[in-house]
Amino acid sequence: MKLLLLSDPNSPHTIKWAKSLAKNHIEIVIFGFGDLHVSDYDGVANIKIKTLNQSITRMEGSFAKLKYLKALPTIKKIINDFQPDIVHAHYASSYGLLGALSGFHPFVLSVWGSDVFSFPHKSFLHKAMLKFNLEKADKILSTSNVMAKETKLYTNKNVVVTPFGIDMEQFKPIEAKSLFAKEDIVVGTVKTLEDKYGIEYLIKAFKILSDKYPNLPLKLLIVGGGSLENSLKNLIKELSLEEKTIFTGKVPFVDVPKYHNMLSVSVSVSVSESESFGVAVIEASACEKPVIVSNVGGLPEVVENRVSGFVVPPRDPQKTADAIEKLVLDKNLQEEIGKNGRDRVKKLYNWEDNVRQMIKIYEELM
Repeated sequence: MKLLLLSDPNSPHTIKWAKSLAKNHIEIVIFGFGDLHVSDYDGVANIKIKTLNQSITRMEGSFAKLKYLKALPTIKKIINDFQPDIVHAHYASSYGLLGALSGFHPFVLSVWGSDVFSFPHKSFLHKAMLKFNLEKADKILSTSNVMAKETKLYTNKNVVVTPFGIDMEQFKPIEAKSLFAKEDIVVGTVKTLEDKYGIEYLIKAFKILSDKYPNLPLKLLIVGGGSLENSLKNLIKELSLEEKTIFTGKVPFVDVPKYHNMLSVSVSVSVSESESFGVAVIEASACEKPVIVSNVGGLPEVVENRVSGFVVPPRDPQKTADAIEKLVLDKNLQEEIGKNGRDRVKKLYNWEDNVRQMIKIYEELM
């Protein structure tokens, strides 16, 4: 099988899909705009990267998206030379436009989040562009039910849910060298430090708990980099939590399981509906860590409330603190919910199952 992926080749999501599909003897060409600056494809003989060395951000307006038209001759040449069986575009409002205008079929379109949650609300033109792209697709895919429901507002076509799961052998309970003492109770998150992820509410919840239990060895771990790093560090300073908090900055993906395993409780209290699928949440669950998530976007889908974790209202430090409190005071509950979480991930979000589902979709289209 030959597959043309229209997607940012530097994206971890693209890398994960492409390398997993390549392992299943699929020949792949990835087309992207910006320079390739990752080495993840090195040594993978059946993946080739094509770029135009241009940068077009997702934040640009609908007229700026017309820059994508400049890529059409290149896309058509790739199709003519490569003769793919499938063209699959990731992100409906940008690479989706290229796929739609290429005229190639079968054409698969994956929605990612902001392309359906925010892009069509910017103007009539944005909405019309999204509808056009969806109309041209032979198959529309979403990683979560909540995002599939949102996508259905702009198309009458069926939207297939294809979870973006995880490698159960990579994410599992391990004895990792920790940044903390053995007796420490570590609360934290593994997230990009941006507004939508609500990390300030985790910090405020931790402050509530820290003040209530000054004699407990509570620690806060914030893993990830982003534009809010300085402001979140300032908040930590204002709340006098510096001695209890560690910021790691951005860490290599290969080390992410190690940091999940340092946690006693994992907290992901995002505030944006565009949080379409909680990959970090299922990573933590697979490591048998109890999780706390906010009731937004696709997060409640990946957690069974009070079974594999707790679901709390967004922007509510007190309710978040209450949920953390239940877990840090009850070691048995931590272990029970953690084990339930791994069982749930194994059943619903095993990456090998997700890859097989994607290949089946391709084969049916062919």
